[in-house]
Amino acid sequence: MANVYTQIYLQLVFSPIRHENVIPQKHKEELHKYTTGIIQYRKHKLLAINFMPDHVHIFIGYNPSQPLPDLLRDIKANSSKFINEKKWMPGKFQWQEGYGAFSYSRSQIDDVIHYINNQEEHHKRASFKEEYLKLLDKFEVDYDPRYLFDWI
Repeated sequence: MANVYTQIYLQLVFSPIRHENVIPQKHKEELHKYTTGIIQYRKHKLLAINFMPDHVHIFIGYNPSQPLPDLLRDIKANSSKFINEKKWMPGKFQWQEGYGAFSYSRSQIDDVIHYINNQEEHHKRASFKEEYLKLLDKFEVDYDPRYLFDWI
């Protein structure tokens, strides 16, 4: 049987339901560790992760043995369950449907890691909505604004 060799780098971006500022920043480190475990258990390589109050960026070396929608389902389902079990907020935490997935070359790894690690600084100048629309435009993704996240 032939071996499969891949080099696929993906940035994953998604948001809580209604795009609210509800991701608990005081528990950010614990949420990073938990989500890292989900990603590594599924044989992907985590390169960077940053949970902002209203969205998350995850940068991975993607293992194509797991379909991308299944990986996102696993991350969202398990992390929302984790947040709800910890009772970090009143009410029920949920992620919005959908996500952005953007591919990068090996030569871009350091820039993407820097970008994700410096989200706090970046968002002093641009909102998540502006950032997300810029990513869609940069990658020339056709989209219908009616089907983007529900922005509050």
